[in-house]
Parts: sequence; structure tokens; C-alpha cells
Amino acid sequence: MIKKFVLGLALVGALASCTQTEKGASIGAASGAVIGGVATNSWGGAAVGAAVGGVAGALIGQSQERPGYCIYRDRNGRRYEDRCR
Repeated sequence: MIKKFVLGLALVGALASCTQTEKGASIGAASGAVIGGVATNSWGGAAVGAAVGGVAGALIGQSQERPGYCIYRDRNGRRYEDRCR
């Protein structure tokens, strides 16, 4: 019981020092692995779920790093960041 508590505390502490993108990626990967593993009942499904969840979580986390800013493209296709309209 104590080992689980210490392990959980260490994981929470590690996530506390991460950026929003890193937090989103790790939470998304963990959630995706669980969902993929349960849905397919295989390690392969868990791996795919972790990859998809990690990417989705990173994108969601990245959008939280600069609230009020959006990413736009100019007429030449270059991306830039500016206040949301």
C-alpha cells in the first residue's frame, strides 16, 4: 500500500513540473493505452491507443500554453500566431 502511494506521489510530482504540452501528451498516451487495450484486448491496440492519445493530448496541451492566441496561415501558407479574433 505504501509503495503504491509513494509511486503515485512521484508520478504526480513529475507531472507538476511539465509544460501543458508534456502533461497533455502523457495523460493522452496513458488514457489512449488503457482505452486501446480494453477495446481490442491486445498489446497492439494499447500501443496504437497510446500513440494516438499522446498526439491528441500534445495538441490539446499545446493550445493551452498561450491562451487567447490562435495559429493562422498567411496567403503563402506560412503559419503564424496572433490574438484570436
